[in-house]
Amino acid sequence: MTLLAFLLGLALGIGVWFWQKRRLQRQLGQMLGTLQRDATSPALPVVSRLRREIAIANQQREMLEAELQIKQWLLQIAPLGYLQVDEENQLVWCNEQARQLLQIDRWEPGQLRLLLELVRSYELDQLIEKTRHQQQPNIREWVFHPSCLDGSAMGDVQALTLRASSWPLPEGEIGVFLENRQPLVELSQSRNQWFSDLAHELRTPLTSIRLVAEALQGRLEPPASRWVEKLLHETNRLINLVQDWLELSNLEKNPSKSLSYQPVELRALIHSAWQTFELLAQTHQLTLTYKGLDTIWIRADQARLTQVFLNLFDNAIKHSHPQQAIQVEVTRLAEDINTLTTSNLATPTLDDRSSFIQIDIIDSGTGFSETDMPHVFERLYRGDASRHKEQATSEHPERSSVTKGSGLGLAIVQQIIQAHGGSIKATNHPKTGGAWLQIKLPQGKASL
Repeated sequence: MTLLAFLLGLALGIGVWFWQKRRLQRQLGQMLGTLQRDATSPALPVVSRLRREIAIANQQREMLEAELQIKQWLLQIAPLGYLQVDEENQLVWCNEQARQLLQIDRWEPGQLRLLLELVRSYELDQLIEKTRHQQQPNIREWVFHPSCLDGSAMGDVQALTLRASSWPLPEGEIGVFLENRQPLVELSQSRNQWFSDLAHELRTPLTSIRLVAEALQGRLEPPASRWVEKLLHETNRLINLVQDWLELSNLEKNPSKSLSYQPVELRALIHSAWQTFELLAQTHQLTLTYKGLDTIWIRADQARLTQVFLNLFDNAIKHSHPQQAIQVEVTRLAEDINTLTTSNLATPTLDDRSSFIQIDIIDSGTGFSETDMPHVFERLYRGDASRHKEQATSEHPERSSVTKGSGLGLAIVQQIIQAHGGSIKATNHPKTGGAWLQIKLPQGKASL
């Protein structure tokens, strides 16, 4: 963050230099106009004043140019790419890192060419326009596919995952820092593949251990049988963890192939998923409150979507206060597919883009902590263990025996939603203070 703040300061300095240069040019024009108007008056005082102003302006310009050269040199050696466009989206300047990342090879310093002529990136253009319109910094991450005019070389062109941080500058100019996220993406993919291979290898021996434990369970007497029961319980937990990881990996590799689409009546599916936990909810004196569309059909994988609500209801019941309601609100909204941009979204058809369904699931528990919020959809992330333990024993003693999950539930939920071409967001509800999961799904053609 310190490096980014430093680089943003450099970008602001460059923008201020361009603005001051233009202001000096306007001042010179005004002084020349004054000289022409006062041509009939004694010339010596006017000329002297003009020379003094020109000398001051030249001195200031030299100082600004020296400062600009220093900042441009710092940006050249910076580990991030940087580019700057003017109010007409013409490329004003970029460093070598930006040229390499975006493959800008038809531009030289001092030229003014439209960025669109040099870089074909819809996401970058949208980020610049959004920053100029809002006059606020923005961040966007996307997969950049460099253009290639040579068909024989297309196989050598590799896509990059880029993260861009934009900053509004004076006179309508925009500065953009570019970070190459591809090494991190590849490292994450390698790690996930390693875990998947390990999960495949563990599945067979764990199944064998469970069979042995089941065979011993009916043959042993207490207290030995209690040890076998504990072994069987932990073995089943490991098997479920392995199965969840394999399922998550399969969803990530083949999101569209893992789904079997059919017309699904959403309200009936939600109530069916809730009935699975009805006895547990009654134990904690929790109820379900549904609000929104009475009958709504969507095109989705019914089994996968049921899995989504089972995971979310399970979490909501575990973390809600007794004698409260878990709220589900379903609304229809029209939304541009661009707002749901992620790295692995399935691409909906044109008919799917016109209508989206929003599903809000709100509980009345303690919600997500500020430290957990950015990581709730990460694999194997289970939050602050000490905080959960304290919450379970001090606030709700009856829940001290609840076993924490594997940390894959919300990751699987997110993967299923994204495979459907939707998005999911986690935050805390301002009124209840509990967790607020907001799902957006394309309705699609759900005709019967």
